[in-house]
Amino acid sequence: MIVQEFVKQLNADFFTGVPDSQLRALCDYLINVYGVDPKHHIIAANEGNSAAIAAGYHLATKNVPVVYMQNSGQGNIINPVASLLNDKVYAIPCIFVIGWRGEPGVHDEPQHIYQGAVTLNLLDDMDIANFVIDKTTQAAEVAAQIQAWQPLLRAGKQVAFVIKKGALSYSEKVEYKNGNLLSREEIVRRISDVSGNDPIVSTTGKASRELFEIRESNGQEHKYDFLTVGSMGHSSSIALGIALNKPDQKIWCIDGDGAALMHMGAMAVIGSIKPNNLVHIVINNGAHETVGGMPTVSNSIDLPSIAKACGYGNTSSVSTIDELDSELKAAKTRKGLSFIEVKCSIGSRADLGRPTTTALENKNNFVEYLASLK
Repeated sequence: MIVQEFVKQLNADFFTGVPDSQLRALCDYLINVYGVDPKHHIIAANEGNSAAIAAGYHLATKNVPVVYMQNSGQGNIINPVASLLNDKVYAIPCIFVIGWRGEPGVHDEPQHIYQGAVTLNLLDDMDIANFVIDKTTQAAEVAAQIQAWQPLLRAGKQVAFVIKKGALSYSEKVEYKNGNLLSREEIVRRISDVSGNDPIVSTTGKASRELFEIRESNGQEHKYDFLTVGSMGHSSSIALGIALNKPDQKIWCIDGDGAALMHMGAMAVIGSIKPNNLVHIVINNGAHETVGGMPTVSNSIDLPSIAKACGYGNTSSVSTIDELDSELKAAKTRKGLSFIEVKCSIGSRADLGRPTTTALENKNNFVEYLASLK
């Protein structure tokens, strides 16, 4: 189904959410039609944030909002759905559009397998009526489903369209780019060079894939790295937990701007504890690149100042190789909590692969390596 027909049947003029590759057609359409317009389209920090924004929109307009997301974000909406939107609380109607990663019977990455298996069950448990859209679904079927759901929406309930891979299409292209010069892969390579044998926790998406391939090309073992293939936004917290229990070992966290924004409260916790052996690096390209390239709000805020206000003692922002190398070397030898923002371009190699080890193998090798350290 072409995405224009799908959106027409929704009959909504406000959308908020977190981008998803399965919903690339919808995301690109919204950018082309609305851009990032607070009146019609807000890209949120996380899915729970989207649900709350949608609630505010309904309270102000009485209209039904649309919240889009990957099914990995269902965990982030459970609290606002159960304690805010639910018809036994404030009865706020909402249409969810959910990309179905890890659909049973369809090959996907390991972090999506269990989430995909329980996607529909979670919706049922949250009392969210749902309808699955695949490549054969017609606009008339969507229209009929919306009509059938009207009594539920009027009663303050929520409904969801679950989108299978390739179910929505959009012929127009959107180019996402910025003026930054450094590539993420080169940034990750410099970090791995300077960090040496120090443990690295890397964030969800292409940064971890690039780190894995850099180790491969260097003939290095993967035991030094914990690849956070799921749990977007939690890499810095994982790194904190490691740093506190390996106080004599430098620990590096390779984070992304979208991930750091998703659970920014982690920075406040890290800054309050001030582990002097942690280096928190945010590679900032102002985009949710791994799932298509839609913008984040990171270019309109000052991440180093936020880190400083949270309690990080050493903060910086770099945009050149020389600046990056200088800050990495300083952080390597420094005794104190460090935060480095690295301005990054959008894009990656077309032939970028994925880790060839399993998540469990990665964890076991990493745990054994940590056990060998002081």
